[in-house]
Parts: sequence; C-alpha cells; structure tokens
Amino acid sequence: MGRSRLVCKLEAKLQRCLKGSLCIQSDAKNPRRKLRNHDAIIETIYTHRRRQHVDKLLTQFIAVADAGSLSRAASALLITQPTLTFNMRKLEESIGSPLLERSSRGVRLTRYGETLYENARLMQRLYDNTLANIAEQKRGIEQGLSIGTGYSWWTLFLKDMVLEYQKEYPGSPVQVSLGHQFRLLDQLLSGDIALFLGHETKRLHPSVDTDFIPLTEVHNGYFVREGHPLLGQPRNRDEIELYPMVTSTPPESRHERFFDPNRWRARMKALFDQADFTFGSNSLAACVDYTLATDAVLPHSHVMKESFEAQGLRQLEVLDEATYFIVGVHVLRERRGEERVEQLIERIKSASARVLPAVG
Repeated sequence: MGRSRLVCKLEAKLQRCLKGSLCIQSDAKNPRRKLRNHDAIIETIYTHRRRQHVDKLLTQFIAVADAGSLSRAASALLITQPTLTFNMRKLEESIGSPLLERSSRGVRLTRYGETLYENARLMQRLYDNTLANIAEQKRGIEQGLSIGTGYSWWTLFLKDMVLEYQKEYPGSPVQVSLGHQFRLLDQLLSGDIALFLGHETKRLHPSVDTDFIPLTEVHNGYFVREGHPLLGQPRNRDEIELYPMVTSTPPESRHERFFDPNRWRARMKALFDQADFTFGSNSLAACVDYTLATDAVLPHSHVMKESFEAQGLRQLEVLDEATYFIVGVHVLRERRGEERVEQLIERIKSASARVLPAVG
C-alpha cells in the first residue's frame, strides 16, 4: 500500500471516529500544510495505538507476576500461553531489561521486574481509585472512610471509633486496611487509603511526602505460650533472643523504594530489630497461633498485653530498659487542610486519648 493511500485511509478513519469533533482541512494550494496534517494524523493514531498496546502488555505482565506462572496467567487472561510468552518478550525488549526469570516451577520477577510491577500496580490503583471516586461523587457519597491501621490500634480504639462513626452516619461505607506501616504506606501513596496509624518512620526518601501526627509512645513486649521455659523470672534480651522469633512485620523487598537503597538493610534492622526470625506473617492471628504452638517468642506492642493474655499468651519480664517508639497518624502532606481529612484526624486523636497516654 502506497503512502498516499495509507494516509487517506487513516484520515478517513480518524474523521469517522471523531464524528466531526475535529475539523481537518486539506489545503490544495498548500501541499506542505496538507502533508503536515497527514503526518500529524498518522502520529496521533500511532501514539494512541502504541499506548493501548503498552497498557495491554502491562496488564498481562501484572497477571503473570500475580499468578507466578505463565500458564495460570494465560488461563486467567483467556489467551494462549505462546501468545502471552511472546508478549512478555516484546515487553522485555521495549523495556530493555529482563523482567522474568523462568524455571520449571514457574516464573519470578527480576529486580527490574519488581520495579516495573510496583509502578504498574501503582498506576493501575490510581486509575481505579479515580474511577471509584468519580462514581462515589455521582452517587452522592460524602461521608465514607478509608483508613489503614496496625493491629494494636484497631484492637485498642479504632474499632470502637469506626462503630461510633457509623452510628453517626448510617450506611456510610467504611474500608479498613490492617497491616504494618510499610504496606500501609504503599496503600497511602497509591490512594487506596486516606491515612493510616502506625509507628513513626524517620529518614524516608524525599519522594515520600507525608506528614506525621504523634499520638502516643509504646515499647515492644515479648510474648510466649503458657509454660514457656522463659517464664518464672526476669530475663534479659540476650536470653530471649536465643529462642525462635516471630514477626508480624516481615520485610518486603518491594518497599525498598521508601528508603535510600544503600541504607535499606541497616534501616530495617534498626526499625524492627528483627534481622532474624523463624516465622513471619502479615497476619497477627497466624503469628499468635504459631507462638501458642511452639517455644517461639512474639515481640509486639506492650499495649496488647490484655488482648494477648485473653488468647493464651503471657508477657515476659524483661531486665533491659525498654526502647520507646512514637505512634501516630500518617497522611499525605498534600491532603492536609482538607476538611474531611482534618476531621478524621481529630476523631482519631480523641479516640486514642481515651485509652492511651499522649506523647510526653
């Protein structure tokens, strides 16, 4: 097909699609202007189709990463595995780096793939949240809540605050995400939640533009099953750390971007004091179950003592001086001043003050 014939077909197709919303005039007296118009049309269509193609490849890439297998992802996407394999190779060629490591057990992401996955997920969530916000505006929903919290704060006061809120605004949708602060920070930055409660995290990357509102101070207690060998007398940390450790905040490599990469490992150890652990889960219930069934030790906020004792755990007496951490509200700096966000912060501060001492 010659160039002039292709240009005519593209021009006609674009005009039909736009249904007159864009007026393209051909100037017979000025062929250069006409050629520029044709080139612009071709570029517009090419760019649009290329973006659609990239969006499709990214969607397929996310499916592969989530499934951990090309065959499972192909089934979920309703395409053939050879087609998906071909598309993933095309995506790797366009990125210029290997994204997937293949083996007989499936696939896993390379470090380049991890970076692409997190950013593709972020773009997907931002787009989905934008559509959800528009839909809520159309339905007239104005009083919904979307917040994140650590397990301790949900148990101690946030659950009661949410129930009170729903009595005040019956039928208002409430979304609560439970997890450790890095998972919640990920959700905050992507727009999944309006704010979250968690430990203060210092020296974050400058791109993490958040405010922190202090609420209280806590320290880690050490919890074990009834009849544990460490019970019966005060212990120092060296004795405690001889036993297997359990963590409800296992480090995840995808959160490295929140920090200076050169300081990531040291920073994680300083934050959690959990360089080594035998069992890790982002489910606190699973951590409690494991601790009840073994000689492992569960470090967690001391304010959970009553709740843990009701589940069968006992807190160890510790000789060493406790290290305190500040707990508070994390919120995007750009959202400070929004009436609903500020009202929610005040509600949380009031609910916290009923059960926990303020920061001294």
